[in-house]
Amino acid sequence: MIETYPTWQYYPSSSAAPKWVLDFVAVVAASKDATTSLNVDNLTSDRVLSYFASGLTALGYSVESGKTAAQKIRLPVLFGENGRERVAYEVDAFNEQLGIVVEIEAGRGARGNAAYRDLIRTSLIVGAKYLALGVMLEYRHQSSGKTTHVKSYEDTKNQLDAVYASGRLKLPFDGLLLFGY
Repeated sequence: MIETYPTWQYYPSSSAAPKWVLDFVAVVAASKDATTSLNVDNLTSDRVLSYFASGLTALGYSVESGKTAAQKIRLPVLFGENGRERVAYEVDAFNEQLGIVVEIEAGRGARGNAAYRDLIRTSLIVGAKYLALGVMLEYRHQSSGKTTHVKSYEDTKNQLDAVYASGRLKLPFDGLLLFGY
């Protein structure tokens, strides 16, 4: 049984978590009753983000508020002629002052290698210094008439432990926060 909510790990594990991590985790903790995937069914990344939105906004984050272009957060990757944005990625939230990209993953993240995609895409974003990656503690789905339990946080943590421990893949981040909701 998890004693604290959310469960989180900061990388590299040889560094203490900076203050922004504790502030961020407090925002997530404030929504425990609505977002803990161990007790709440049918969570989507958009729904989870909506519970974090006001707290993150108070901390200086821009937060995606819908699906229209004006409501999305686009961050540049490449610039073209005349300095125009040529390639950009959409993210769930961004703290421009601290360079923190936030990505929240739900069910798809458990089975679709979303953590790897988020690592690579965030690595390419101009000004990204940190990634805060949220995944479900547990994702439940039906498979062949049975309920399958996927330990999303544990699986993602194992992936990140391997990335950071191997030293073969150098991420351009000052740090990465993985949190399980």
